Amino acid sequence: MSVLLSIKPKYVEEIEKGSKLYEFRKVIFKEPTEEIWVYSSAPIKRIVGKIYVDSIIEDSPEAIWKSCNKNAGIEKQSFFKYFEGKNKGYAIVIKKYEAFKKPINPYDENIDFVPPQSYAYLNNILPTLT
Repeated sequence: MSVLLSIKPKYVEEIEKGSKLYEFRKVIFKEPTEEIWVYSSAPIKRIVGKIYVDSIIEDSPEAIWKSCNKNAGIEKQSFFKYFEGKNKGYAIVIKKYEAFKKPINPYDENIDFVPPQSYAYLNNILPTLT
């Protein structure tokens, strides 16, 4: 099953450069997924590539930071602010990132498209892409 994630452009850039090898989330998918379609949020507002998932780490934010900080692609202060008040978090381990030559405008595929707050299953919101 494919998932669509909204990711801020500065973090998409870090993923593209290979300096961010983890995508951190407070909530994780209910269904197993091997690929994540990346929606680069405002001002880009395009689906720009795919992340191929190696594995998902579930642990406390402190433990995740300790094991992932060298390739986190995010500053420590921002990481802990994101997980503030949470006892558990997730680190999606990026096996590979594939940038699209031509980013996809999701509004061309679904005029009622709304970027997901946490995640969405691709076939539910953009079935023409699956």
